[in-house]
Amino acid sequence: MTLYASSSRPAGDPTTTGFLSTRRPAGRGIRILLLLTLLVIVAALLFVEAYANASFAPDASSAPGPAASAVPAAIRDGGPVIAHGGAKPRTWRPAKRTVALTFDDGPDPTWTPRILDVLARTGTRATFFVVGSQVARYPDLARRIVAEGHEIGVHTFSHPDLSAIPAWQRDLEYSQTQLAIAYATGVTTSLFRPPYSSSTDAIRDNDWQVMREATTQGYLNVLEDVDSRDWARPGTQAITANATPADGRGAIVLLHDAGGDRSQTVAALERYIPAMHENGYHFTTVSRSLQTPIVTPVNPPATAGQRWRGGALVWTIRVADGLMVVLWWLLVVVGVLTLARTLLLFAVAVRHARRRRAPAFTWGPPVHEPVSVIVPAFNEQDTIAATVRTLAASDHPGVEIIVVDDASTDATAAAVDALGIDDLRLVRVPSGGKALALNTGVALARHDLIVMVDADTVVEPDALRQLVQPFADPAVGAVAGNVKVGNRRRLLPRWQHIEYVIGFNLDRRLYDALGCIPTIPGALGAFRRQALTDAGGLSIDTLAEDTDLTMAILRAGWRVVYQEDAHSHTEAPTTLRQLWQQRYRWSYGTMQAMWKHRRSLIERGASGRFGRRGLPLIALFSVVLPLFGPILDLMTVFGVFFLDRSSTLIGWLAVLAVQAVTAVLAFRLDREPLRPLWALPLQQFAYRQIMYAVLLRSAITAVAGRRLRWQKLERSAEVAAGTR
Repeated sequence: MTLYASSSRPAGDPTTTGFLSTRRPAGRGIRILLLLTLLVIVAALLFVEAYANASFAPDASSAPGPAASAVPAAIRDGGPVIAHGGAKPRTWRPAKRTVALTFDDGPDPTWTPRILDVLARTGTRATFFVVGSQVARYPDLARRIVAEGHEIGVHTFSHPDLSAIPAWQRDLEYSQTQLAIAYATGVTTSLFRPPYSSSTDAIRDNDWQVMREATTQGYLNVLEDVDSRDWARPGTQAITANATPADGRGAIVLLHDAGGDRSQTVAALERYIPAMHENGYHFTTVSRSLQTPIVTPVNPPATAGQRWRGGALVWTIRVADGLMVVLWWLLVVVGVLTLARTLLLFAVAVRHARRRRAPAFTWGPPVHEPVSVIVPAFNEQDTIAATVRTLAASDHPGVEIIVVDDASTDATAAAVDALGIDDLRLVRVPSGGKALALNTGVALARHDLIVMVDADTVVEPDALRQLVQPFADPAVGAVAGNVKVGNRRRLLPRWQHIEYVIGFNLDRRLYDALGCIPTIPGALGAFRRQALTDAGGLSIDTLAEDTDLTMAILRAGWRVVYQEDAHSHTEAPTTLRQLWQQRYRWSYGTMQAMWKHRRSLIERGASGRFGRRGLPLIALFSVVLPLFGPILDLMTVFGVFFLDRSSTLIGWLAVLAVQAVTAVLAFRLDREPLRPLWALPLQQFAYRQIMYAVLLRSAITAVAGRRLRWQKLERSAEVAAGTR
């Protein structure tokens, strides 16, 4: 039987013109460019953060280099300060009974101020060889070092083994440290101490190559005569003894103001400086300690250009540090939400399943009332016949089928007419969209129990009977069926099958137990007519008309429940483009529905109960957690390359194990075979990233306030073919 209905929907409405038409959004290219720019900036900042946070080993742990055959004897036997002297390098030694205290690896916010306090109390000047990344983070400490009369020198930017990196990277290590010093202190420096260096007799060929290169750039290489070995924390007395030169000689003494616990260093200085004064020693900076003083200032004023470039470098590192702090906090939030969701699923979903499977469980007296099944269709000639045949084969007594053809341009209507099934009506309406088509079907339905089924859904024979049993409870206004992916032979649909079982059906058990199921799926759902009336029918305000309707029914005071025994099979997208279109519409529509029903957060009664219980859960688990989920993958990649690789991989595998256990639970509760779960690890690397991108684009679109049209998905009719 074919009926024709008019539509009050204005032609050409941007949200639902046609059933699923496509419009390329204005400014899409600009948004993509902005997003790519943002990603490039974030990636660049992470590289800066990785570079600035390069971890380094204690000075004593560097492995000995190759032989010292190329090191001149004058260098091995000379003083600890080495400069370029043309064909013959020049060295200097400290004057007798003159000590130059030098501190490496700082500045450090804990230990550098305490060491500076000791030096100030004792009137001692020293030389600090600073790490550029630390200067960028603590410029006030570098500024204090220079302001209090101490010398400052380069100890590279990230403390690498200079002989193990290329020349261009060594140049960056020098220049970036100089820029950081220039910005923080207003001076530059010609003093340089290579990381992991010691005395002249320990110079190897690779070290000498680096030092010669530094002298050609105008640096004075400053090694040491005496190593206090404070890096080993041998105790205050041992540090004091180690730092004391023999036989009244002068010395450049190596100490540290960063790189670990330096409390022993601070305590040793309190004893060491007065004791050395009593023995006739005096303290000064490196440049003033030498037997032949260096006339040229070692800390000349920086140029305006150096200070400006240094400021850009310092603020880049500060922004990178801030980004890393934000990412770590977001990772904590994601971890807490993931753990909370997992615990809730295990505690609530398992209890829900056991309760439903208990022999004593019943919805109430058996429900035999007839039902009206509404099937909206737009260009579904390949699938509509199979859907209608499975509905007609239902074992529920009294099934009326209404196919609402939303101005299809193919043979959809002819395929329905050719079936010749009793109690089947075909209603042809002008183009108005899915919500209008469903409202038309509801208006024409003869029965008070109404089932809505998508035109590509295949229902099992007992699905309708199972679906309506919860209506034995007069408080139930809507029932969600158990929708499964029917075309799961290929990898992309198989991933969606896993997602349906875990993300949809398992979550639905949780929401059912908490009384706040947010969505009755369009593929299979049942409603009381009165509940639809109280909710105002299906709305065209959002792209997720099923979510919008479900929330309205809950706010109207009706119960919404999940019937896991009512099975249907739908066709999942088989291409990335189709999957993107479908999930983009779902994600954006869900956000629209949440925004539309936001007033429920402050209302009383049933609406308020849903708003204060359901909306926060939906926001946390359906929007916030998936939206920030990429943080886990991002930090995993960052950790593998730049942090502790073993710990990072162990943490990631632990998360994967939790997901695997959750998946097994979901499949067992849904009585599904576990074979498809072999694709779960692959899902983490590819499919999940697509979902991240979809949700991110949906959020951007929602914030921008754009309205979208429906997008028609192409069907392969694989599920329908299985019923023939």
